[in-house]
Parts: sequence; C-alpha cells; structure tokens
Amino acid sequence: MPGSRIEDYALIGDCQTAALVGRDGSIDWLCWPRFDSPACFAALLGTAQHGRWRIGCNARTTRRRYRPDTLILETEFETDTGAATLIDFMPVRSSQSDLVRMVVGRRGRVAMQMELILRFDYGASVPWVTRLGEGHGLRAISGPDKAVLCAPVPLDNRDLTTHARFDVEAGQTLPFVLTHSPSHLEAPPPIDARRALEETERFWREWAGQCKATGPWEREVRRSLITLKALTYAPTGGIVAAPTTSLPERIGGVRNWDYRYCWLRDATLTLLALMGAGFRDEALAWREWLVRAVAGSPDQMQIMYGIAGERRLPEVDLGWLPGYEGSAPVRVGNAAAAQLQLDVYGEVMDALYQACKAGLARHDVAWDLQRALLAHLEKAWVQPDAGIWEVRGPPRHFTYSKIMAWVAFDRAVKMVEGLGLPGPVERWRELRTRIHRDVCERGYSGRRGAFVQSYGAEELDAALLLIPITGFLPANDPRMVATVEAIQRSLTVDGLVQRYLTHESLDGLPAGEGMFLACSFWLADNLCLQGRGHEARELFERLVGLSNDVGLLAEEYDPAARRFLGNFPQAFSHVALVNTALNLGEAVKPVEQRAEQKVA
Repeated sequence: MPGSRIEDYALIGDCQTAALVGRDGSIDWLCWPRFDSPACFAALLGTAQHGRWRIGCNARTTRRRYRPDTLILETEFETDTGAATLIDFMPVRSSQSDLVRMVVGRRGRVAMQMELILRFDYGASVPWVTRLGEGHGLRAISGPDKAVLCAPVPLDNRDLTTHARFDVEAGQTLPFVLTHSPSHLEAPPPIDARRALEETERFWREWAGQCKATGPWEREVRRSLITLKALTYAPTGGIVAAPTTSLPERIGGVRNWDYRYCWLRDATLTLLALMGAGFRDEALAWREWLVRAVAGSPDQMQIMYGIAGERRLPEVDLGWLPGYEGSAPVRVGNAAAAQLQLDVYGEVMDALYQACKAGLARHDVAWDLQRALLAHLEKAWVQPDAGIWEVRGPPRHFTYSKIMAWVAFDRAVKMVEGLGLPGPVERWRELRTRIHRDVCERGYSGRRGAFVQSYGAEELDAALLLIPITGFLPANDPRMVATVEAIQRSLTVDGLVQRYLTHESLDGLPAGEGMFLACSFWLADNLCLQGRGHEARELFERLVGLSNDVGLLAEEYDPAARRFLGNFPQAFSHVALVNTALNLGEAVKPVEQRAEQKVA
C-alpha cells in the first residue's frame, strides 16, 4: 500500500478534474475526464497495482511548493550527485485533458526512475497497451477510455507496467505528457509542454490577481481560493466538496464517503467567500448552478447533486479496493442524496438572497421557484429529517434544520420588504415567528443550559455554532454564549471542535471520527462576534497552522495522531478558512453580511 499520509499529497487540476501528487512524486489519484469519472490512478485507496504514475529518484532531501498564485507544483529532489525539479500541472481544459510532468535538471546529474501503471475503472481494468509509431510513447485503451503517453526517453513495458530509467543533467528539461480522450476518437495532437506551462502559469496568476483580500492572511486566503477554483467544474460552475472518495473519517473505520459531488449546505458560505474575496464571476456561476440544480418539483429537492446537476448518485461498494490504510468499504456514489434534510431549503433561500443583495442577479430571477420551495416548506418543516450531518440512523427533529427553515422564511420576508418582490409576506412573517418560538422552546435545554442537537435530546451539535452566523440570535444572547461555552467544554479536543459525539443509535454507524475543521473555524467566528477577537485570532492561527506544507486542508484532523482525516482537499474547510480570515482581517465581513449584525 502507498505509505503516504493524506497530508503528504498536493493537488493539481484543470478545472474539470484533479489529481493528487505525493511527496515522492507519485500520482496516486486521478479520475478522468471528470471529477466523478472512474479513476485511472487509484493507488490512494489500494496498492500501486490499482494505478499510479511515479517519477522520482533516490533523493537525500525533498522539498515542494506551488509556484506563487498558481496550481503548478514543483518538487525539488536533492541527491548526492545533483538536483532536479519535477514540475507537475494540468493545463486548464480547452478541447483536451493533459497531465504534464517536466523533469528539469538544476545541478549535476540525477538518475531518475519512472513507473506508470494505468488501471481504468478504479483500478479494476488493465488496458491494452501499444507503442506509438513515432518516438517514445504508448497508447492505452480500456472500454471507453484512452490515454496516450508522449515521453522523451525510451520506455520498457513489462509485468503490465511501463518503466523508464534516465539521467537528467543541469539545464536539461524532459517533458512527459499523458493525454486522455474517448477511445473511439483519434488521439488529439501532442501539446508543447513548455508553452502549456507558460499559459497555465499565466492563467492562474491572472485569476488569483483578482483577489481583493489584503489582510494578514492574504497568502492563505489566496491558496484556499485557488483550491476552490480547482474544485470547480468549469462547464457548469458546480463546486465539488472534494476530488476524492472514501478517505476515512477514522483510520480503519467505515465512515468513508464519496465527496465528488456538490452539496447545497455549502451554498451560502461558498457564495459569501467568493464575493468577499472579489470573485464575482465564480460566485455568479455557482449561483446559476444552484438555480438549475434545484429546478423542478420542490418536494424532490436533494441535498446534493452531480457536477452538472445530476440527481441519481447510486452508492456502490468497490470490493476490489482495500481502502486507504485498510479503511473499507470504498464507496462511489452517495446514498445520502435521497435523504430529507430540511436545512437545504434555508441554504437555497439564503444563497439566492445574498446573491440578489450583492447585485449578482436580477431580483425576480428564480423567484417563482423560490416561492414554490417555500410553499412546500410550509408543510415540511414540522417533519423529522436526517440533519445537516446526513445521519443514517432514525430521522429526528434536528434543531439546526428548524433554524434553517426559519432562515428560509426570514430571507423571503426580506426579499419582499427590501427588494419589492411579490409574495404572501404576512403568512411568511407568521411562520418565521412560529418557527423561532418553536426552536427556542424545544431546541434549548434548560437542564443543559444550551441549544441541543435535536428536540428532546441533551446532546450538543457544532452546527449550532451557525445560529448567530445565520442571524437567528445575536452572538451575545445569553443562550448563545452558554451554547458556545458548552460546545467548548464538551465537543473540543485540544481546542478543536468535533461535530457531535458519535454513537450508533444516532447515525447508524460505529463511533469515532476526527475534529471537523469547518466547525473549528465557526467557533472562531463566534468568538469574533462576541468581541473575543484575541481568542478568535489565536484559534484561527492554530487552524491555519494545520495546513500541510502546500497550504491544503482535509475535512478533519486527528490531534492525537497529528494527521488529516477525511476527503482531501476539502472545499468546506477552505471556504471556512476564507470566511473567518475575512471576518478577522477585512472591513467587509461575510458574517456581518449574512447575519446583518455588526461584530462586537
């Protein structure tokens, strides 16, 4: 099995798919040609024989970095005889998808090795490989997929693996280009790797140059925004939660999910992060994706969709993959897409309200759809649901779900009052008041002295940190102050926040997971809102310090083992980083925009 920890990987991509590159120069994960396509390199979830592409050497030391403001990865190898740099990138997609690896000699002479193991369909399919007629290279075909490798050195094919050994000298550049295409079409012509490198660097630098964030964490914000851009499926504007599936929330456990889809729960926070940092085009594309995805009958709205708005995401276990460090099963698809989660109605209404308020779209666009969603929610909000965390146990009356139902009607009232849109505003005001009273009476435990996860329960839930961020209650309300204190006492380990105390009766799964990084950023937001700026900055700096050496974050962190857990890199974590950085360091704060109240 690959020995790389999750934090040992870096991301490269072309805004339609992405690959993970280890410190050792091994690409262990790539779904081609889309984020949700079957992987042709799946060693991340199995062994080298499930597919990888390694270029490396017997290095004495290894360092890596992204070229500033780009998604171009440079891995520097130092050996006893010299130094070489491996440059990895994917040109932003036009008509074809290419993966480029350039070996550049820096000093002396370095002996390099290459190993290419292509295994389509998540490591299950060995392709038919033939040599190219001219030069060094090969063609690999399996079913609908074809990959063509153009190489500058002789290749040796044996034991279903392609090998190469070569030396690189100072001043020499050796480009390797792997290109994907449908198997029934002629392979596209090979690209000029050097020109592609220049164009890719120009694209990313020009894009990152739009960033308006100038505070003390500008570098971390820009890296997070580049990561979000890389996780955006450019043809539709959909943003995947992560480019991976089944990286475990507990090593050896079963909490392994496919995150290569777009979640509605991320909608408002993502929109505010993009707008706050100056990326209005991306915010608009995300808003347009959102409207298209949820269009249709309101009672059929899902919690997540495919990158183009696909609704059917059937969950299947891939039994031939042993899983990351033996964490099985490996799943593709996500059965949670069929769950009832009432919070998504509030997310959609809030995101569209924020977009209108910021001038991203005409006020009346999608208003009929929003009114239909509200009409359905009038009847549905009293039902139990699966909650924001998609628990697979019995449905409950989750407090946060009810709060987001309140958000839905609150934003509807504001769109009528502030934007002049037509609607039954008196009825919506009455529902808003009724839901608020219901939450305060049934979602707050006097015995616990805090808001609780679900009605009638005593468990806490880190999602309740979003109460003041949504504007449901002020951050300095005594009930909210007490809830934050209770979460700090009972849901934190080493200062980091877990979502809730997992147990099988709640979510139908064995207990155990890491600290949820987005929730930890929400705690910092609460401290900021309460006027505890010093504590908020301390926590934020701690969280930023958990990023790996190239500035990436996973979904969760294990403070005991000091390692990442969960899918990687995680959009939700990076969205939370951007928003908290803007809340702490910028004049225009996303939390004030959403809650419509000033930081204390």
